[in-house]
Amino acid sequence: MFSKLFSGTRLVTERLRAHLLRLRGVNSDRKCMVGPRVRLDRPRTIQLGTRVTLEADVWIKSVDDSATVRVGDYSFLGRGVEMDVLELISIGAHALIAPNVFITDHNHNLARAQLIDQQGCTSRPVVIGDDVWLGAGAVVLPGVTIGRGAVIGAGAVVTGNVPEYEIWVGVPARPIGRRE
Repeated sequence: MFSKLFSGTRLVTERLRAHLLRLRGVNSDRKCMVGPRVRLDRPRTIQLGTRVTLEADVWIKSVDDSATVRVGDYSFLGRGVEMDVLELISIGAHALIAPNVFITDHNHNLARAQLIDQQGCTSRPVVIGDDVWLGAGAVVLPGVTIGRGAVIGAGAVVTGNVPEYEIWVGVPARPIGRRE
């Protein structure tokens, strides 16, 4: 009985946090759940679909007011997921993003004649399709498109486009199979 009461209290608390984020400017649909210590910089740049779950310690860092972050219906972002967004990160519906995944759409420029911190960044959108699973600790770099139904193994570093339903692992990530 105690576990049912605790579960109900947690549900109410997580939905209340989602409601408070809407008041701060997040564009979210119904029944989102937000864990403790979630940090959303520039909340007006963020769109969450129906029943999106953000576990504890998720950080969505929009570094510009024109940035856009879209998370599709029924998607899940695990504990400690970090997104660093200058232009666009789009995640489809029913995506599972495991704990400690890092996704970024930009990189620092590297000209030798100038200090790195004075060069600015180059941005390319990241698009993650519907029904994608990113394993724990994976890294997705700028300009990557991950096709519908793809699976990315734990700890993989994705530097190129992943076709639909393929399974990729490693550093840099490479294909090892297909979902059947």
